[in-house]
Amino acid sequence: MFRRRSDRKMKLDAKKYDEMRKAASPPSPLLKDCLWAFFVGGAICLLGEGLRMLYAALGFTLTDAGTLTSATLIGLSAFTTAMGWYQKLAAKAGAGTLVPITGFANAVVAPAIEFRNEGLVSGVGAKMFIIAGPVIVYGMLASVVWGVIYHFIRPLMGG
Repeated sequence: MFRRRSDRKMKLDAKKYDEMRKAASPPSPLLKDCLWAFFVGGAICLLGEGLRMLYAALGFTLTDAGTLTSATLIGLSAFTTAMGWYQKLAAKAGAGTLVPITGFANAVVAPAIEFRNEGLVSGVGAKMFIIAGPVIVYGMLASVVWGVIYHFIRPLMGG
């Protein structure tokens, strides 16, 4: 008997909680958010391609043009993060700003700026990779695992 009452009460509480959650949560504009992410991410990639073509037109080899493009995008991302513009764009565009190189630069620069008043070593140096560090570690681990798998399956694929 006691258990039945608590089960009914829990069901009532869960139902009541769900109603409160729905009332407090605004509906998500999913299509609008996806379009923003798509177009902002595409614009960042388009900027990168434009930079690469510019560097190639200036006489750099394609390898050097790619390197300069990466460095420019990292610099622009760091600058916009320092100015507080990257976070405003990310709030609007969401995952569109996670285009790998710019999102990674933002993940390194943002904590460094936030903890700069703690000093160069214990602030900037210690906190710089607080977000990006796990990405580096697990990215490297995943690439090693995939490399080992590829090493063993490559002969089966005729390579």
